[in-house]
Amino acid sequence: MKIDDAAARLEALGNTTRLKIYRALIRAGHAGMPAGKLSEKLKVAASTMSYHLKELMMVGLVTQRRAGKTLFCHAEYDTMQGLVDFLVAECCVEEGCADTKSAA
Repeated sequence: MKIDDAAARLEALGNTTRLKIYRALIRAGHAGMPAGKLSEKLKVAASTMSYHLKELMMVGLVTQRRAGKTLFCHAEYDTMQGLVDFLVAECCVEEGCADTKSAA
């Protein structure tokens, strides 16, 4: 992962509302959650939810799919894992750890 991509994703998650949205979608699993239900659950106005979802989609952390009139939101688990991997990839490198993978 490029450092600019990691920075953009971390910046998006640095907003309290977006972090709550993302955590709710992670808890929802691969089935995702309808945008309306997500709005109700987090007590966020639909227009505000739309804005924050757009920000999360722009950095690749969330996708949406339409089923009839319902818009389902999904956390992108591969992107999340890539971000976590990026953050721990060089853990303890300067300390000379023999096994950097176990630090994650």
